[in-house]
Amino acid sequence: MSEAIREAIQEGKTILGLEFGSTRIKAVLVDACHQPVAMGTWDWENSLEDNIWTYSQKEIWEGLQGCYRSLAEDVQAKYGVTLTKLEAMGFSGMMHGYMPFDGTGELLVPFRTWRNTMTGEACKKLVPIFNFNVPQRWSIAHLYQAILNGEEHVKDISYLTTLAGYIHWQLTGADKRGGERVLGVGEASGMFPIDSGICDYDAAMVEKFDALVADRGFGWNLREILPRVLPAGENAGVLTAFGAKLLDPSGNLEPGVPMCPPEGDAGTGMTATNSVRVRTGNISAGTSIFSMVVTEKALSKVHEEIDMVTTPDGNPVAMVHCNNCTSDLNAWVNLFEEFAGKFGLKPDKNELYGTLYREALAGDTDCGGLMAYNYFSGEPVTGLNEGRPLFARTPDANFTLANFMRSHLYSSMAALKIGNDILLKEEQVKVDSLTGHGGLFKTPVVGQQLMAAAMNAPVTVMDTASEGGAWGMAVLAAYMAEKEEGETLPDYLSNKIFAGQTGTTIEPKPEDVAGFDRFIAKYKSTLPAEKAAVEGLV
Repeated sequence: MSEAIREAIQEGKTILGLEFGSTRIKAVLVDACHQPVAMGTWDWENSLEDNIWTYSQKEIWEGLQGCYRSLAEDVQAKYGVTLTKLEAMGFSGMMHGYMPFDGTGELLVPFRTWRNTMTGEACKKLVPIFNFNVPQRWSIAHLYQAILNGEEHVKDISYLTTLAGYIHWQLTGADKRGGERVLGVGEASGMFPIDSGICDYDAAMVEKFDALVADRGFGWNLREILPRVLPAGENAGVLTAFGAKLLDPSGNLEPGVPMCPPEGDAGTGMTATNSVRVRTGNISAGTSIFSMVVTEKALSKVHEEIDMVTTPDGNPVAMVHCNNCTSDLNAWVNLFEEFAGKFGLKPDKNELYGTLYREALAGDTDCGGLMAYNYFSGEPVTGLNEGRPLFARTPDANFTLANFMRSHLYSSMAALKIGNDILLKEEQVKVDSLTGHGGLFKTPVVGQQLMAAAMNAPVTVMDTASEGGAWGMAVLAAYMAEKEEGETLPDYLSNKIFAGQTGTTIEPKPEDVAGFDRFIAKYKSTLPAEKAAVEGLV
């Protein structure tokens, strides 16, 4: 097998997917059977600068090059060959955010990531104009907020894109002014509302926005500065010599690699979990948490807790996105690790997570009077622009380690449950299957069982779930390279990627469902305490 993989790498018959996550950049190389044969990683973390969550351009390129170098080293170590050729490649990243560039390719303001919740005024004005929910993290919200703020840079914008779009633009260009100004439709749907019928920006809403800002005298209209929209399967340019040097400064990687449309982490998550068909859904749970359900029809009304985006092939998706998930959990696990260290113990980190997570299953189904809010940043679903991690309990609470861990695991899912209760109970959206992926599901059973309780629906974790979005991006690149005439993305995934794949499914336990519902009722009634913490703890 190693010899066959070595030959495939040497002949350029492997495909690369790379994704910029919130805390890790990951690259996956797949063979002709779409199985990972090599992997690379690079850890990074966003910074809060001038009250804005950001990553610097220096960090972006160091991360990209470091991740690719890690992949190339893995190839060399496993197969004894240098990675020089690829059949296809694709890049994905955290959706949304704000990266405006001038005509020379200079970034006009530091990258404003999805995590920022500073566009509330813009959203309040755009939602009634569009009659469409515009979340705070969307690019159009950031653009309009910058306009409302009177920010000088807006008049100089030549191109507005996302992190994935920025990487793709640069790697397909001849210099920093970039090349292909494109996005996959799923990623584009996190910039501006999409008309699924034409797989493009909603024309009526584009006109409304241009009319809204016409008196500002900018030298651009919206379509001129937004990326061109492409569905999955389209060719989105090639890796240029300039781009190859950016990606691989060693000079080993040859240019000319076909590149698929850049996608967002939501689209790669749907792809990696075979959740692009109508009535399927997936839950991604890491630094942030979101669910995606492919709907049969439009929702009855606008819900600010639910975002309408699309699959990578343009079908409408109801998305519940929450800014906070595992950061507070990770902080508590780190505290327990530090405590163990005081006694000279050095537990394996995976074992520590597993032990603490499994303990949660022994807790009371409603957490026994314990309450936690995991808000490292603002949480639009519950109406907070800032966050303060908070733990509280009643004097007579059943204060055990099991209940403590269960309350924090519940907290990591609570905002998601609030949004999905609207979708599944009020809107009566039907879901045949939900697939979970991300760090929360790394410990077997625990995340699945509690998520099934939160959603009151069975949750499946595939055997490939650990490969995550980078693998999903590689699959989208493979779809571009391999699809047959008329072959849809759902059929390609079902017949050529997931045929024969196995996973585990956990059904919701009635007692867990009832306990989570009691916890959520208390969670909502205690929200004023979290709001007071935001106001008072500065």
